[in-house]
Amino acid sequence: MNVEELAGRIVVRYREAGHLRLDVPPELCRPAAAAAIDSGLRELAGVYRVAFDPRGRKLSIRFDAHACGTGDVARRLFGLLAHLPKEPSAAVVALHDAGERVRAVVRRGTNRVRTALARLGVPAAPEGSLQAKLRPVIASALTEKAITNFINDIVAFYLIKVHWELISQRWLKDPLKFRNAWLTTFWLVFLLVRYRKQGPKA
Repeated sequence: MNVEELAGRIVVRYREAGHLRLDVPPELCRPAAAAAIDSGLRELAGVYRVAFDPRGRKLSIRFDAHACGTGDVARRLFGLLAHLPKEPSAAVVALHDAGERVRAVVRRGTNRVRTALARLGVPAAPEGSLQAKLRPVIASALTEKAITNFINDIVAFYLIKVHWELISQRWLKDPLKFRNAWLTTFWLVFLLVRYRKQGPKA
């Protein structure tokens, strides 16, 4: 992302003492970039409100004109452009789609194997043999729920990896400021744990 080109696409729509309203490019309205800009601007003494309108691609900044000026706010904003975190949304969506395709392929393959074995009339393994002991383990590993749990774990670890810089550098240092991010994280973890604890459907 070219910082100068990005800065050149920011248009001042309204300016007065203590208030600045801008039209911003869509790259700055993405969740990770918007969160970084919000926290970065609020660190400037005097800035007390930062509001994004992603649909309208607008950014509104209110500040104490006695503590800082419009030039200070503009310099702070442009300084943040070079350090915006990478936006993971496209990669996450692609990973989710790939996971769905893999799950569908595995499910179809499992059904075909079971059908083929049933047609061949494979004899039951002798009781107590290694084959008999491994068969239920393999069967449980190939269920749709087991595959879904595996894919969910991959997605969870991937999300932690791509957000690690935000978590370690911002969220942990100021949890109250990023309480919405923490609430979202706890809710997703709760849903993941609850899903894993659900028993198989009758």
